[in-house]
Amino acid sequence: MASPEPAPPLLEVRNLKTHFPVKGGVFLHSVATSKAVDGVSFSLRAGETLGLVGESGCGKSTLGKTIARLIRPTAGSVHFEGQDLAPLNRKELKPFRRRLQVIFQDPTESLNARHTVGELLAEPFVIHGIGTSADRTRRVSELLAKVGLDPDASRRYPFEFSGGQRQRIGIARALALNPSLVICDEPVSALDVSIQSQVLNLILDLQRELGLSYLFIAHNLAIVKHVSDRIAVMYLGRIVELGEAEDIHANPRHPYTRALLAAIPTPDPSARKRERTTITGDLPSPINPPSGCPFHPRCPHATERCSAEVPALRETAAPGAGSHTVSCHYDL
Repeated sequence: MASPEPAPPLLEVRNLKTHFPVKGGVFLHSVATSKAVDGVSFSLRAGETLGLVGESGCGKSTLGKTIARLIRPTAGSVHFEGQDLAPLNRKELKPFRRRLQVIFQDPTESLNARHTVGELLAEPFVIHGIGTSADRTRRVSELLAKVGLDPDASRRYPFEFSGGQRQRIGIARALALNPSLVICDEPVSALDVSIQSQVLNLILDLQRELGLSYLFIAHNLAIVKHVSDRIAVMYLGRIVELGEAEDIHANPRHPYTRALLAAIPTPDPSARKRERTTITGDLPSPINPPSGCPFHPRCPHATERCSAEVPALRETAAPGAGSHTVSCHYDL
């Protein structure tokens, strides 16, 4: 008896590019192009968490917003539940908005201070014409309880809550329409360290309870490892390494990934066994990226080939291990 074919991925991104014109001069003509996302490909299975990590300015938040179609892509495809979202107009996108939601980094900015929490959480149902007023009131109370807040919070305004509570409200709003995929754009980076673990545990509990899939964007590899099944490392608009979370941490292949791991603080630095990899200089501008491998100006292993040829993502995993790809000429 033939084994069943594997289910198609929930999300499949292929050669996605998001470029922005840079205007200048007296008449504000386009004088250059900022390549924020420059040829990204990956897939995400149902129920999986893919962590996306990289320095500030590498394009990871722009990638998340492009996938959610808050930004229109320049090229490439974003297949979500079998449909390519890239060419769809606003009306055609509306049914998919219910299934793909975003938790934003700063709840102070993403929650309208003029609306009560009840109005904010009821708004998705109003936009999509779901339920009566009584149904929406009941659903708002259920959402608040699900994220650990008292239903009476619906009568208060966002500024009356702490940062962690506001992020819980943002999470509740993202879950209102029962999505299958949630893009978590640095959901704990704006919170106190003492609150981060509580919000992370809530996000994981909700995933188990509701069967959610996450694209979890962060710059902290330690946090990403805690929540992710697989990790994609992004640098200057490209993915340079992708693999199982445990394998990325135990056996990083790209020099940039090694540098990110070496930067994670440890309680006892003298006990660190991994060879310390350091990089110098700042992240290059996406307006004028380096030739060849974008990391080569900061890489301790760079050769002439690195400055001339862009390395393709290639498989490096041992036989029987999970997939592990890396974009690097250096033989690690």
